[in-house]
Amino acid sequence: MGSKERIHRLKEETRTKILDAAYKIVTEEGWQALNMRKIADAIEYTAPVIYEYFSNKEAILAELQKKGFQNLLKQMEQAKDEFKNPGDQLESMWMGYWNFAFKEKELYQLMFGVSMNCCSAKTPESEAPANLVGEVIRDLMGRENVIETEVCRRYYTYWSVVHGLISINLVNKGKSDEINKLVLKDAIQGITKSITG
Repeated sequence: MGSKERIHRLKEETRTKILDAAYKIVTEEGWQALNMRKIADAIEYTAPVIYEYFSNKEAILAELQKKGFQNLLKQMEQAKDEFKNPGDQLESMWMGYWNFAFKEKELYQLMFGVSMNCCSAKTPESEAPANLVGEVIRDLMGRENVIETEVCRRYYTYWSVVHGLISINLVNKGKSDEINKLVLKDAIQGITKSITG
């Protein structure tokens, strides 16, 4: 391996260590505890080294958010691939979305601003899960003469219910997991039924 490749590999490893340390701090102490000095201490570097890789804490948050959307998309794609029928695919994808939200609670909070102050611009990564769901909604609608505003409306109907129920539970105002999943499945199936008639 040449010196350029080795330097590039070391930089990528350091960048990954920074992101991993930031996420570990967040899972142990919450988003409010995250700062550059704490990250530097965790990886045993000085704070100025962190700034060589990320201009500020917001840049770290943006990268974590990007990775969160990539992981969510992967989980939703895997859930979709388990079924051939678009209605079953939608239910599986939204259940995958639900599972991601609670397995990766801190990332989900960052991605959607639940229980924390953040804002983010639309990115290809943040739009990818919606685009995937939109494709399946088009399949469910038969793809002939599909009106895009109708696809958008149906997506937001699904997402409003799923995200709303997740948000309620993330701020500890929800019911048991069993009740939540029943409510979620009822809502998803009801929306799907309204599309298929």
